[in-house]
Amino acid sequence: MAETDESKDVYTRKGKIRNRVYTEVLANLQIELVKLQEWIIHKGLKVVVIFEGRDAAGKGGTIKRITAPLNPRVCRVVALPAPTEREKTQWYFQRYAQHLPAAGEMVILDRSWYNRAGVERVMGFCSQDEYEEFLRSCPEFERMLVRCGIKLIKYWFSVSDEEQEKRFQGRLENRTKRWKLSPMDLQSRKKWVEYSKAKDFMFAHTDIKQAPWSVVNSDIKKHARLNCISHLLSQFDYQDLTPDEITLTQRPVNEIGYVRPPMEDQSFVPEIY
Repeated sequence: MAETDESKDVYTRKGKIRNRVYTEVLANLQIELVKLQEWIIHKGLKVVVIFEGRDAAGKGGTIKRITAPLNPRVCRVVALPAPTEREKTQWYFQRYAQHLPAAGEMVILDRSWYNRAGVERVMGFCSQDEYEEFLRSCPEFERMLVRCGIKLIKYWFSVSDEEQEKRFQGRLENRTKRWKLSPMDLQSRKKWVEYSKAKDFMFAHTDIKQAPWSVVNSDIKKHARLNCISHLLSQFDYQDLTPDEITLTQRPVNEIGYVRPPMEDQSFVPEIY
């Protein structure tokens, strides 16, 4: 009985984590992310985290919660647009390789080279030969990255057909989220089965020992965020390098007779609120 009462305190009747608990757990995880950041800098680690999954699966929301407390000079997000005509003639991995991290950096790829195995395959943006070459090259490319000292972590966000449709409808109704529904997203709604087959085939070829896929159940966004961040932290044997407390000394007294110009000479933003 006590266990049930405790569970009620954490989860709603629908099995969703309560907002109060979610906020508290997320805050603690973000403190750990800052510790991890300091460890990455201290050890000179090179980290790449790939986020893949269906449209509206919750990748962007999770990335936001990871990067919110971190220094953008250390942790940066790469979300590449469609390739230019010139980039289409390059080695496929070339435009991604230039964004790989140096020592002391973590790069988050909001979609990655796996575009070829997903949207390009399903929507016909690549040829059969290009697709097959990707399946051959990708595991070797990733093994090479790992051999060169890059820690590669790959997440696939899995969302059910029903939940994805619910989120699409929510974006239509919310004027601040309509931009998230691109023409490509709308077309992808009609190809649920094709995307499922492409994902299964991709996993069969690229779920390698050196860089395995980790699947995040994202039907409940808040659960997905906490689970993903917890898993990410578990991939590192980091230590707490939090600096000692800093004591601010008293500001020096103005001894040189500096006089500030009149405030009226400056243009201020109107104080509407």
